[in-house]
Amino acid sequence: MQTVIFIPARYPSTRFPGKPLAMLKGATGVSRSLIHRSWAAAMAVEGVDAVYVLTDDARIAEAAGAFGAEVLMTSEAPRNGTERCAEALGMLGETPDVVVNLQGDAPLTPSHYVKALVAEMAEESVQMATPVLRTEVEHLEALQADRKAGRVGATTAVFGADRNALYFSKEVLPFADRARETGLAVYHHVGCYAYRPEALARYAALPPGPLEEAEGLEQLRFLENGIPVRCVEVEARGRAFWELNNPEDIPLIEAIMERESIE
Repeated sequence: MQTVIFIPARYPSTRFPGKPLAMLKGATGVSRSLIHRSWAAAMAVEGVDAVYVLTDDARIAEAAGAFGAEVLMTSEAPRNGTERCAEALGMLGETPDVVVNLQGDAPLTPSHYVKALVAEMAEESVQMATPVLRTEVEHLEALQADRKAGRVGATTAVFGADRNALYFSKEVLPFADRARETGLAVYHHVGCYAYRPEALARYAALPPGPLEEAEGLEQLRFLENGIPVRCVEVEARGRAFWELNNPEDIPLIEAIMERESIE
């Protein structure tokens, strides 16, 4: 399957304006921007035909071009990364079989997460797929700490026996205290998606739904319109995962990079 990775990046943000250009210090003490590190994570995925940074902001485009990324300049119309991917798809000379949206705030995304998504798309009935990661104790406590502090942080996913999503939320679902008592897993949703071009086109033609707007989660538009979202469980393989949602996440991500010798 011909596969491209899109990295949507926008400058305005309620929680963290200018986030793509925020600097993150790696294990060697070298600081690189968030968009640079996200692009490097995408470039590490084997078997991908092309990687593009998508933005409507000249500052981000200039920064991305400086470290060698291919940039597609989109309009200001997209309201989220999925809409931006749908617009950028029309800019390509040839339509790929699979589009991967690796969100620009997830520089710790291991390449095997993306490869698992692409492998899932080999099943023709799957219109889109997204990774989910089973939380361990420390990971779950970090999710709960964000909520207790009133921070809108990571997302959790709940899915059925067919592995299709039932819901995504900024709350910790299912009820974490009861989950601990019963041994029920809590899954961290990883900010990465694989779509078929047809699913992207359908998404872009639909208006945002009330759940999408309430949660601030773009993927809920698929569920609100009866489009299945396949959840693909991925293994940590010794790698910690966390997104950069708030300025407070920078020291946490830098500590992970130092601990795991990520330059």
